[in-house]
Amino acid sequence: MGSNKFALLGYVVLLVVSSGCPGSATSGVAVRPDGSPGPQECPEDARKAMNYLRLFVGESAWVQLDANQSRARPITLYEGNIESVLEEDVGLLEAPARLYGRVWTGGPQVVIRYHTAQPLRGGDPVPLCAVARLGFGQLRKHPDSKPGTAILDSPRAGVYIVDEFR
Repeated sequence: MGSNKFALLGYVVLLVVSSGCPGSATSGVAVRPDGSPGPQECPEDARKAMNYLRLFVGESAWVQLDANQSRARPITLYEGNIESVLEEDVGLLEAPARLYGRVWTGGPQVVIRYHTAQPLRGGDPVPLCAVARLGFGQLRKHPDSKPGTAILDSPRAGVYIVDEFR
């Protein structure tokens, strides 16, 4: 089984290297009137990488939302880039991989979209499409959050694999 994971990860690395920068998935996102991001397609290279890593739509795991505020309560997220920590394996991606994405704080609740995973046991960054979710409106920001920030009660959320951002 270990050699299969290694072979799949090797193939994903080839996909990433041949397809350009995985971070390009964050550019050109339209913003809705409330400040939340509009729809965005999942790049083809990310779809291929997710398939090889068995990261299928709907798969989920827990993440620490901000690697710099691990287990703090409450936490403050800032508009822009974010680094999260995967707490459990999802597909062939093993915890504690890092997930890189973008945070939008303009709407009534925080929106986090992930575009890259970085395995910690070696290897190149892997493109993916995932979102942070937490039920019962728990990604809703506190009313006293200042513009460009979002204060949240929970430092954790579920990360869900998606095939497009809605």
